[in-house]
Amino acid sequence: MPLMIDESLAGRLQSEQTIWLTTVRADGTPVPTPVWFLWDGNTFLIFTQAESRKLRNITDNPHVALNFNTDEWGGSVAVFTGKAFVDDQPAPADQLEAYLAKYREGIKMIGLTPETMAAQFSTVLRVRPSKVRRIE
Repeated sequence: MPLMIDESLAGRLQSEQTIWLTTVRADGTPVPTPVWFLWDGNTFLIFTQAESRKLRNITDNPHVALNFNTDEWGGSVAVFTGKAFVDDQPAPADQLEAYLAKYREGIKMIGLTPETMAAQFSTVLRVRPSKVRRIE
């Protein structure tokens, strides 16, 4: 069943800079982490470091949630749930023009170049959402 993504949510998927990825540790503790992402219409693409906690958590339990920050009154909620997996044939961050267009300034702000970003964050996670919950 396809996700119900209206125009408002589609706009957020393109414009939001950060989304919270919640994974689960082996002991059951949820671990929310803000991440940069690119939505391709079917999956969220997330670059991470090969030794990251989120990657270890996903290896043990691929079920994840993704959510945006709310507005200042606690509204405008969008929570995606689904499964994460490692993309075994990824394009590096410095070769994805849509990713660079979205994060070029952010990459500079953290003191990296597109090439050093691609080298440090070389593992590509994909999240395939199966459900979205909205509260306006």
